[in-house]
Amino acid sequence: MGHNLLQALNVRVEGTGEKYLVLAHGFGTDQSAWQRILPYFTPYYRVILYDLACAGSVNPDLFDFCRYTTLDAYVDDLLDILDALGVTRCAYVGHSVSAMIGILASIRRRDLFSKLILIGASPRFLNDHDYHGGFEEGEIETVFSAMEANYTAWVNGFAPLAVGADVPTAVCEFSRTLFNMRPDISLFVCRTVFNSDFRGVLGLVEVPCYIIQTAKDMSVPASVATYMKNHLGGKSTVLMLNTEGHLPHLSAPALLAQSLRRALAQ
Repeated sequence: MGHNLLQALNVRVEGTGEKYLVLAHGFGTDQSAWQRILPYFTPYYRVILYDLACAGSVNPDLFDFCRYTTLDAYVDDLLDILDALGVTRCAYVGHSVSAMIGILASIRRRDLFSKLILIGASPRFLNDHDYHGGFEEGEIETVFSAMEANYTAWVNGFAPLAVGADVPTAVCEFSRTLFNMRPDISLFVCRTVFNSDFRGVLGLVEVPCYIIQTAKDMSVPASVATYMKNHLGGKSTVLMLNTEGHLPHLSAPALLAQSLRRALAQ
């Protein structure tokens, strides 16, 4: 990504509080996904926002297909951002893949994170003989094929399913950021995420974790939240949101903000 990482990943710091709060977006979105959440926290925190290297808001020419084959490169980016900003302690909110990025970062730099708040988190999306991740391998391959064959059609079908709740504005917003991604990068990152398995490192996490899960999420079964709670190494709490979908910050921002406040206060 080069020396000017803060500029390349559109890093912003908003708010007037003394403590730092990181809001890290998931696959298919960018930092704009937090726009309805941000006003709840800028009076109390210095909120750090940035875009993952794969986001459509980042110059696609900067995406290194060799470097980003695992989540480790995204972890490097996060830690480099925090170091460049002089952050020595922060609370971290990660959605979807960024939940796992936060988990890996906290294993590397335990003292940097006061707590992790994990929204729609999954250490593994594929089912295993003793684990229900939500997807069979054949189903995932069908998704990849659909993305490759007709990205526009795939987005138009996937966005409403992912949002879940009947919130057309959220579907439009998620579709917009999905379309902003270059299709080859989107497919590459999707493969990286769905082929990952982080179950083996959960026990290394010592930072307190708050797992926020909606009542019905097509990407992450509720049982995954329970699995994470039972396998994380430190104190963990599951907060169930009375809404549907994988993107509550788009579809139910006020409800999510309330849960985030509760988690940050504990």
